[in-house]
Amino acid sequence: MTEVRTYPMFIDGKDHSPSGGEWFPSDNPFLGSAWARIAKGGVEDVDAAVRAADRALTSGPWPEYTATQRGALLRKLGDVLAEHAEELAHLEVRDNGKLFAEMHAQLSYLPQWFYYYGGLADKIEGAVLPLDKKGYFAYTRKEPIGVVGIITPWNSPLMLLIWKLAPALAAGCTVVVKPSEFTSASTLELIRLFDAAGLPPGVVNVVTGFGADVGSPLVEHPLVRKISFTGSDGTGRFIGEAAARDFKHVGLELGGKSPNIVFADADLDAAVNGVVSGIFAATGQTCLAGSRLLVQESIHDEFVSRVVELARTARMGDPMLETTQVGPVTTPAQYRKVLEYIAIAKAEGARVVCGGGPADGPECGTGGWFVQPTILTGVDNRMRIAQEEVFGPVLAVIPFRDEDHAVELANDVRYGLAAGVWTSDTGRGFRMADRVRSGTVWVNTYRAVSFMAPFGGFKDSGIGRENGSAAIEEFLDTKTVWINTGAPVGNPFVIR
Repeated sequence: MTEVRTYPMFIDGKDHSPSGGEWFPSDNPFLGSAWARIAKGGVEDVDAAVRAADRALTSGPWPEYTATQRGALLRKLGDVLAEHAEELAHLEVRDNGKLFAEMHAQLSYLPQWFYYYGGLADKIEGAVLPLDKKGYFAYTRKEPIGVVGIITPWNSPLMLLIWKLAPALAAGCTVVVKPSEFTSASTLELIRLFDAAGLPPGVVNVVTGFGADVGSPLVEHPLVRKISFTGSDGTGRFIGEAAARDFKHVGLELGGKSPNIVFADADLDAAVNGVVSGIFAATGQTCLAGSRLLVQESIHDEFVSRVVELARTARMGDPMLETTQVGPVTTPAQYRKVLEYIAIAKAEGARVVCGGGPADGPECGTGGWFVQPTILTGVDNRMRIAQEEVFGPVLAVIPFRDEDHAVELANDVRYGLAAGVWTSDTGRGFRMADRVRSGTVWVNTYRAVSFMAPFGGFKDSGIGRENGSAAIEEFLDTKTVWINTGAPVGNPFVIR
């Protein structure tokens, strides 16, 4: 019998047991059984974590660090992450069921975020202002925004944490992390590694538990000045409304219904691979999944046939095995949701040409939550399957006539996170990138990301940007300083 690990919270540099004395299980999606128990936090735990972060912001070693010293610490944290990437990847797979190959690749790349933002930490600059008033000198300075609440989802816990954490620390902020209740273990392990590497107490704290018990109190805490969240647009809307009541800053990286647009002149071999990777890699459980395939009418039947042929070869099974290509859905609730959306699509008139139901062969274990890679044709862009985020291995195929029609369909959703364009016409690639309303457009590729390239959404896909130099600005406030160098004070009752 596998040992069940116990994970307390981590606050002010120490393990922290839940104030209410309660714990909850974390299930392995492949086995369908608990492998860990996690501390169930509450309002008192959130308050302890936020106050620890607030103290660390204004006293102790952290505010005494120069920007260069912060950068050196971030590079050290990157080294620690690189050293432990494999063991952290194993934890992520146990928690969310994604492929070990993917999680290991992610975690092996993530140290670059700490190296990049470590290098940017002492490049944060203000400016001397060219005033139109004589007798004054004015300049701006950049200051950390304050205590940041980071709320992460279950699909790529450490990647989406580090996209936020590295620039926040580079800016000089302190942090309280609330990971998903389904995938808390890797975050707790990582922060303990960082603590051992010399991260000052209270700079990063982790509170675990459920949204109503921990997430809401974190968003509403008066000492938190920014919330950085990745998750559903529904939860993002709640967070934005709650944060606005206290004029908190927010960064919201939300959902998508991203189009993968294939023109008749595309390299069809590359496009087939890109379409399949865009939706079935990670079992479709990514915000940027290419869940709508827009394919030009003249190649529709041929192209769909080729996508179906490749999708049917997908090997499902134990995500720890190198031979597995599609793993389980992470949670029972998500598993049911994906199957419900397939049923809705069929009821609205879509045709299942691949998959369409649960996968339950011997390779899928004894209790895992597997859904077959599913492809639906006959989809109208007004159907729910074309408008709503499924977050699973489900591809909706929609034909288009020409470039204008493709743009119309691509933009006719409330989301705008990502898009792919496949064409051999370079001019068309540029035109489509200009006209499609999404935060990222890939031309003849899909799912490429980098610490150097900003990522975020238009419309209901969110607010703000992660990655690149733009991300560090999300955690800084600008202060303007005026110095009178000889201007007369004048009449105290008149503002000039």
